[in-house]
Amino acid sequence: MPRPAYFRGVGEHQAVIQETPEGVAGGRPRAAVVRDALGVGVAVGLSGFAFGVTAAGAGISTLQACVLSLLVFTGASQFALVGALAAGGNPFTAAAGAFFLGTRNAFYGLRLSQLLKLPRAVRPLAAHWVIDETTAVALAQPDRKSARLGFTVTGLTLYALWNLTTLLGALGAEAIGDTRAWGLDAAGPAVFLALLAPMLKTSTERAVAALALVLGLGFLPVLPAGVPVLIAALAAPVVLWMKGRRS
Repeated sequence: MPRPAYFRGVGEHQAVIQETPEGVAGGRPRAAVVRDALGVGVAVGLSGFAFGVTAAGAGISTLQACVLSLLVFTGASQFALVGALAAGGNPFTAAAGAFFLGTRNAFYGLRLSQLLKLPRAVRPLAAHWVIDETTAVALAQPDRKSARLGFTVTGLTLYALWNLTTLLGALGAEAIGDTRAWGLDAAGPAVFLALLAPMLKTSTERAVAALALVLGLGFLPVLPAGVPVLIAALAAPVVLWMKGRRS
């Protein structure tokens, strides 16, 4: 913890000087922040293998998969896009579903801009790293300095690993041939569910997930690929509306 603050009189005012021990980021040791950030970055970054395999199974070239990871860099949207294309969906519908999923990052950005208060020059670059994992790590910190460190380490680790494993996954899938014969076409949905399941902690979140599943699977046989994802997104406002009426 930081040492007690020392006060010095400056005219009629007092300036507060807080001494921070070496190796401490704000109110938390830098080593602890870096450890947590690396843990999240490595754990999630390795799932880029699944995206590379899924993209190859959808008929997307290695170059296209790598460009998606470099420029889009939001796993849920990337999986939604290649999943819809693999099911034979219209590219515009698939892109719309991916875009809709990615809009949540804009709301993360509003919160992080107030928390991090980064210099204007680096904000466009930092915006590219505003995703679920970097937001979660930054918001878990007790102060701005720790939040900046956690955001930076998570973003750097995850971006590097995600793009590297995307490349390796796509190359590996091309080498083994038909990914469906190996059951690797299920890798993307499996990873997505594995990431989602631990987040469903409240009854409201579980209700939204259950209704989204029902809507998605229910409309899957009758609507073009990619559209059921958009329909499933209605689960959130419906559940919140029902909860509000019950209250």
